[in-house]
Amino acid sequence: LQVDLWQPSSPFHIIEGAVADVRVPQNATRSLLPFLQQANIQYTILISDLQQAIENQTAGRCHRSRRSLPGYNYEVYHSLEEIEDWMHYLNRTYSDLVHMFSVGKSYEGRPLYVLKLGKRSRPYKKAVWIDCGIHAREWIGPAFCQWFVKEALQTYQTDPDMRKMLTQLYFYIMPVFNVDGYHFSWTNDRFWRKTRSKNMRFHCHGVDANRNWKVKWCDEGASLHPCDDTYCGPFPESEPEVKAVAHFLRKHRKQIKAYLSFHAYAQMLLYPYSYKYATIPNFNCVESAAYNAVNALQSAYGVRYRYGPASSTLYVSSGSSMDWAYKNGIPYAFAFELRDTGHFGFLLPEMLIKPTCTETMLAVKNITLHLLKKCH
Repeated sequence: LQVDLWQPSSPFHIIEGAVADVRVPQNATRSLLPFLQQANIQYTILISDLQQAIENQTAGRCHRSRRSLPGYNYEVYHSLEEIEDWMHYLNRTYSDLVHMFSVGKSYEGRPLYVLKLGKRSRPYKKAVWIDCGIHAREWIGPAFCQWFVKEALQTYQTDPDMRKMLTQLYFYIMPVFNVDGYHFSWTNDRFWRKTRSKNMRFHCHGVDANRNWKVKWCDEGASLHPCDDTYCGPFPESEPEVKAVAHFLRKHRKQIKAYLSFHAYAQMLLYPYSYKYATIPNFNCVESAAYNAVNALQSAYGVRYRYGPASSTLYVSSGSSMDWAYKNGIPYAFAFELRDTGHFGFLLPEMLIKPTCTETMLAVKNITLHLLKKCH
């Protein structure tokens, strides 16, 4: 029975008593359901017609007028082309606060764009790195990155906290990390996760860009098989996207004080380590930042996030960007798993973009302001 594992991302993590979310081809349900009953495994059908759910989300997408950029809609999902147009527009329109640049090219030759956000108030400023969309199908990630930029630009004049953040820090924001995969999830396979590099021996595409970093590479929680969703790649930083971002972060490691990566779904705020059960040296500072961020997030709509070290809160995984950032001297490294907990899974409806981004914004501001206060 071929199923597509949504949560957890790898079969290694399926344990007795835990919940697993799987996507099943229509023709396989006839044999799967009796098998589950026989094995006495309880199941719930969360989405009975996934194809219909996808079509509901993307219907009218092609006919949607590519709205003028000043009226850009942050409460819908955008294609890669729309997001890039939006970035160019901001770069032209807000040249005092926004500087757009590329850190390299993807496997398929697309530019890897980053927005540098902040007031050029002094020559040297600390910085926060934010990336979204390492995994292609997690569309709420890039939606949040765009939301963050919008909030920063719209509230900079009126919100003293935002003003402080943009005056004292730079933000490097990468709305779509895995550009090839994201594009592919719009055009070919809505549930594509990996990059799009080719594997000659297996005729499989892609590497899990969050298992490809040089930190305990291809150990527990990563797969050596090129066709698997958690394939770690032929060697660390084999993916040009990972290599380009790692190079940028290494070059700016003295300046960057926080690394925030946005994923979906699980409603969690995770910090290192992912690859082992151990306590990080600056645990107290990071733990209190996470605790306060989760409380701030909950204050908006009552949504509770679990928080803690990734290994014990979610599962052990090696070669992740968060662990790598931490190992390379970035003291605050976090991975957010945004809404929800499986009801919609990767198909979070557009009507939930606004509440999800609103609450997440509170958490990110909280972490950033924590950063500006010295923690001992």
